[in-house]
Amino acid sequence: MEDRYYWAALQISLELGSHSLFSLYRYFPAGEAVFRSDEKDIKRVPNLSPQVAERIIRYRRNVEPERVAEELLKKGIRVTLLGEADYPAMLSNIMEPPVILYTKGELPDPQLPLIAVVGARRATPYGKVVARKLARELVEAGWGVVSGMARGIDTAAHEGALEGNGYTLAVFGCGINICYPRENRRLMESIRDKGCLLSEFPPDTPPLARNFPIRNRIISGCALGTVVVEAGEKSGSLITAGFALEQGREVFAVPGPVTSANSRGAHRLIKQGAKLVETVSDILEEFPYIKRMQAVSQPPEKKETNLTLEEAAVFQHLSLEPVSLEHLAERAGLPVSVVGAVLTMLEIKGLVQRLPGPFYIKSDV
Repeated sequence: MEDRYYWAALQISLELGSHSLFSLYRYFPAGEAVFRSDEKDIKRVPNLSPQVAERIIRYRRNVEPERVAEELLKKGIRVTLLGEADYPAMLSNIMEPPVILYTKGELPDPQLPLIAVVGARRATPYGKVVARKLARELVEAGWGVVSGMARGIDTAAHEGALEGNGYTLAVFGCGINICYPRENRRLMESIRDKGCLLSEFPPDTPPLARNFPIRNRIISGCALGTVVVEAGEKSGSLITAGFALEQGREVFAVPGPVTSANSRGAHRLIKQGAKLVETVSDILEEFPYIKRMQAVSQPPEKKETNLTLEEAAVFQHLSLEPVSLEHLAERAGLPVSVVGAVLTMLEIKGLVQRLPGPFYIKSDV
């Protein structure tokens, strides 16, 4: 049996944390050796707590690697071990990389450069549109997008990458048998089919709060840089940016309205030296040594939409900032009733999105 399944069985059956598993991996030449070693050898493992050592000694005889391997294969879960050829090279270079990656889908091609796009779960319409657009343009430029499949910015980033027919990698803070959040079931399936679902946690691990900061080091660790689109003052995205800095990776941040609480974290990063991002070119110019097949300066042509004079007069006052019907009417110099009818037509044409309030924003930039 392949050695990876001995390690997986140890982690799953004995509920070993990532730090304990890494300590064992550095000490023993193979997972099978942990099962056959003398008790004194296990107690000698550096950085392994006495409690964990005792648990391994007492319960390892009950672990069934063959059964664990059979269950993983039956569920279509691939196990990749640190040091194997398919293990992402960028991730293997971080401090204490995961010993095991559980995946569904295809791990990224070693030649594919990756960028992480992360942000607030309670994202604004502005943040979602920006994240989606950046991700789409990144994959159109030949890059892959990494995120955490959380609500808000993460979801928008994955969706943008898929819209651009590109590669996206979703890093879970739970096991990959768990869809979290539940409403992302369809997105999860799309990523599995066209990209990769990845977790260092055993497949049935629930979405415990303590696991998400741990997984953030993998999001940044897989990528050449991390883009924070929106983040509050205590956002988990700032943890991801911190890991990126520790790992020697680039950090980018998208500015937002100074009145928005969701902009404070990103603005703080910019003050601390993160590169301000207005367009995808601001990201890619930091990596001039990476040449891709498609130039960013030549994005796919969009179908032209003919606008009436009234539609054009209203549309020019729309942006990613939500604006009310009354303010639009005031800016355009048109009656509220006329602007309301115009907005309905712009929605039908897919140019405008209506928000609760009601407020309106451009569907794209």
